Amino acid sequence: MKNAYIFSFFILSLLGVSIYLLSDNQNKIDGNVGEVILYKSNTCGCCGIYYNYLRNNIGNSIKAVNLEDMNAIKEKYTIPLFLQSCHTTIISGYFVEGHIPIEAINKLISEKPNIKGIAMPGMPSGSPGMPGKKIGSFDVFAVSNDGKSELFMSL
Repeated sequence: MKNAYIFSFFILSLLGVSIYLLSDNQNKIDGNVGEVILYKSNTCGCCGIYYNYLRNNIGNSIKAVNLEDMNAIKEKYTIPLFLQSCHTTIISGYFVEGHIPIEAINKLISEKPNIKGIAMPGMPSGSPGMPGKKIGSFDVFAVSNDGKSELFMSL
């Protein structure tokens, strides 16, 4: 009987560790990223969903700021027009433009490249905060300090 309890405990422990490793927790941001600010329009529903996505992956350090004029924030951070989306997040001194998956943000934070930020233009179906099925890859672009862009990563 005692062996059955030990075996059951072992199996349940193994199952718990497996579930943890396969869960979304591995994508959460580790470390202190400081204050995170999400600039968004009050009338945009997907921005609120993306805010919740970030909050689940970053924690309570995220603050949402509703703006009447989103163009002003995009101009302030010199985000190229062809890379703009509906919201702009500022994290660890970088801009994160659009519905960017946490994997790209993790890469940005861990590698700390000498760039202004990253962007995923438009509102791709199936991306964080957007309904629908993912179609193709999510191409995330890096914007250099001189305003040029290049592929940062594809997911």
